[in-house]
Amino acid sequence: MTQSSRSSQAALAVLIILHLFMLATLLAGIAPHPPAQIPLFGLAPFFAATVSALAAAMMTGPVESRAGRGLTVLAILLSLVSFGPHKVIDPAFPLIWPAVVTAWVAIGALVLRMIAARRG
Repeated sequence: MTQSSRSSQAALAVLIILHLFMLATLLAGIAPHPPAQIPLFGLAPFFAATVSALAAAMMTGPVESRAGRGLTVLAILLSLVSFGPHKVIDPAFPLIWPAVVTAWVAIGALVLRMIAARRG
């Protein structure tokens, strides 16, 4: 396994852990927790889908194959629903910024790895 592959898998692991902790705070009711549902769907099933996409991207190789890259893009898009730039205007941002910024770093690392893999 190459260093770039390990760093991509580490970024996916960061996002998996963040989503699992957010799910745990939701289920336990520990503040600040995400709402149980939003107008489009319930968040617990959404977190499950996101973690599944992240794990699948990790297992297939985030940048090594077409399937891995596709799953990584899906995982990034799903993660941005939870940790995207819109969180800056969320009233809870002062309480959740460590998780949000950590997610941004992980997503940025994945995007950079995918760009580098595409060029190379």
